[in-house]
Amino acid sequence: MSILKVISALMDYPQEGVAEHKDDIKLIINADTILSNECKQSMCDFVEAQCALDILDWQSDYDALFERGRNLSLLLFEHVHGESRDRGQAMVDLIEQYKLAGLAIDKNELPDYIPMFLEFLSSQDRDNTKAWLMDISHILAVLATRLEERNSGYASLFNALLEMSQAEIDLTKIREAVANEEADYTNEAIDKVWEDEAITFGGSATDGGSCPSSTTNAKPTAKQSRVDEMPVNIMMPTPAQHTQSDIKG
Repeated sequence: MSILKVISALMDYPQEGVAEHKDDIKLIINADTILSNECKQSMCDFVEAQCALDILDWQSDYDALFERGRNLSLLLFEHVHGESRDRGQAMVDLIEQYKLAGLAIDKNELPDYIPMFLEFLSSQDRDNTKAWLMDISHILAVLATRLEERNSGYASLFNALLEMSQAEIDLTKIREAVANEEADYTNEAIDKVWEDEAITFGGSATDGGSCPSSTTNAKPTAKQSRVDEMPVNIMMPTPAQHTQSDIKG
């Protein structure tokens, strides 16, 4: 699904040259037959706004949102398992799903990095894609709401994924909970985290150790055309786990 590749690229770290393909990106968005016109317009407005920025300003905006604090982490399992050992096993399970789809990742890349996850979903048929997105719909809703609280156009990308999932989410309760959260991106909050936790470096996505929070060259291989052979085997958080207490910022 081309729209998933577009969302993945827009959600990844901003790269030089994106603005040059602005019109092509908007064409793909508007050609989508699943998203509502309102959703597509919001995404196109976001593309226009970001492409009008100097690349360094766009990257600075990105860093301020996704690289400070955990509330807007682009690592799916960060919001479910935190730093527990369960996160490592969940990553191993997800890597196996990627292998079945023919998507090879480097050992230092995190499989739950959302842009990479969307690359994987872009190889799937509509039913599989909907099932995976529905399984993480609560996380998507929380991230979208937190971005809206910060008046960020990136919210349009998560709202698009949520719309594609067709999940029934009580956004009122989520907005109330998010409105009462303490900001975790201030200097004071970040200093508090460093005081309270032992920070470790090294490791890989398969052993549960700390890894870089972004990926590069995570493009799917030609083997991903084997989508019809892949069983629906959802390894992501189950609906029972999608409670507000599980969403860790």
